Amino acid sequence: MNALDPHYLIWFMPAEGFPNTPASILRCGGCFVIRTAKFILRLCMRHDPSGGCATEKLPMRIIIFANGNLPDPQKARALLRPDDFILCADGGARHALALGLTPNLIIGDMDSLPSTLNLEPSTFHLPPSTFNLEPSTFHLPPSTFIRFPADKNETDLELAVAHALTLNPKAILILAALGGRMDQTLANIALLSNLQLATFNIKLTDGVEEIFFCRNQVQVEGRSGDIVSLIPWQGEATGVFTENLRWHLHHETLYPDKTRGISNEMTADVATVSIKSGLLLVVHSICDA
Repeated sequence: MNALDPHYLIWFMPAEGFPNTPASILRCGGCFVIRTAKFILRLCMRHDPSGGCATEKLPMRIIIFANGNLPDPQKARALLRPDDFILCADGGARHALALGLTPNLIIGDMDSLPSTLNLEPSTFHLPPSTFNLEPSTFHLPPSTFIRFPADKNETDLELAVAHALTLNPKAILILAALGGRMDQTLANIALLSNLQLATFNIKLTDGVEEIFFCRNQVQVEGRSGDIVSLIPWQGEATGVFTENLRWHLHHETLYPDKTRGISNEMTADVATVSIKSGLLLVVHSICDA
């Protein structure tokens, strides 16, 4: 659907003597057309959260860059698609810039932004030398930034995830959320256990490992030989059943103080994990081809 299709414009006949007819009203066959800005904007945002008017982009995928480690940038790059919406949690912008990406949105208290970004309103830009491309290509208007106070109750990543949910994406991939400070890594993993995320396809991934939760049934996509660990979260996980893992689990119970589910191995390109109750953390270590 194109938001500028005449079907989605409002047609009306103005009253006689209508003063100061706006420039947005166009004469067309004796009738008049008005582009209702808010209406079109809603359509545009529905199909292209960056603000442009695009055709049938939903459901979309959001890539969130956190400010953790990105161990293999090339493997991370391989995860990206041209139509991804790039959302950065504050200092996570450094990873996006290093990959030659232009962020659609940067959220946080802006205390760890890379030095290549200047927070003066007139200079929201990326230097062209960073990419060897046209300077105008990487202009970032002030609307790209959502700034929060430094004294806040949430991490920048939690704020980024909360905003991503308002865009109703098909999937959310969070990159660079692992490594570095252990407290941040554990908190980033714990974020995924939020019940608000139960209906979303959301993962922590960097091309080397991917982490996500199983609440009912999930598929692990990789290749034979990849390592898969199953870790009960917030209590025991019952009725754990696996397919295409070397050590098959047949309706078993996994306990949080035991290591029964660690270091299993995929025997096919797709493995299936299901549970009857509880919450199961799935850690997939991706082997090199």
